[in-house]
Amino acid sequence: MDLACSRGAGARSDRGPPEIIATCIRLGIPVLADKAYQGAGDAVAVPHRRRPGKDLTITQKSVNRAHSRLRWPVERAIARLKTWRILRKARNSPNRLTSIARTILTLETHR
Repeated sequence: MDLACSRGAGARSDRGPPEIIATCIRLGIPVLADKAYQGAGDAVAVPHRRRPGKDLTITQKSVNRAHSRLRWPVERAIARLKTWRILRKARNSPNRLTSIARTILTLETHR
């Protein structure tokens, strides 16, 4: 599961609730997150951070690239969803919004 959280320090609205992480851990679902989740625990995979004055090792850079390759489809899908006006002021049930989001992502895939 990709938390697809925020850019930079992590906006509150973008962060996944702790219940989601706990549920994924309980079910054994791997969790990929961005650097905003540093310190969230061993079950949450985050990219390596460069320490002040030190560069990342070749291995750390490779791990970060692999991590990014796994996360980019979700990041791209969320960016696409944000461009559709229907979701900006939606007043539907969460189940209906899930169907709408699936439909939009299908349409975007075949664009």
